[in-house]
Amino acid sequence: MTKFYKYMLIFAFGAAGYGAIELAFRGRTHWTMLITGGACFVLIYMISLSRKIHKWLKWILGGLVITVVEFIVGSVVNIGLGWKVWSYANMPYNLFGQICPTFSIMWCLLCIPIMWLCNRVEREIQR
Repeated sequence: MTKFYKYMLIFAFGAAGYGAIELAFRGRTHWTMLITGGACFVLIYMISLSRKIHKWLKWILGGLVITVVEFIVGSVVNIGLGWKVWSYANMPYNLFGQICPTFSIMWCLLCIPIMWLCNRVEREIQR
């Protein structure tokens, strides 16, 4: 499998997974969230492959990746285009309603099973 197809598969897996999580917890999603989820999963996958970074630091880095990507996408989609896909405006210490510490911590915790999944996917691809 070429690297291009490998990362396209990983992107699609992340897009589907993120969409499924949103549907399960919010009851809806938006096509921009599928792109966001795919991009996040590719970046987290790349972090998971590092043998030099301790697991707990990978979880924190993964949560930071999700937070940064969410802020960038939110700034474009919610603030710039006014689509109002999501808002954390009612959450404490939010930044322009796009990110907040509560969800950043949740993203770090979510990265625990995601990193395990990334390692599992890598093993399967290597077969």
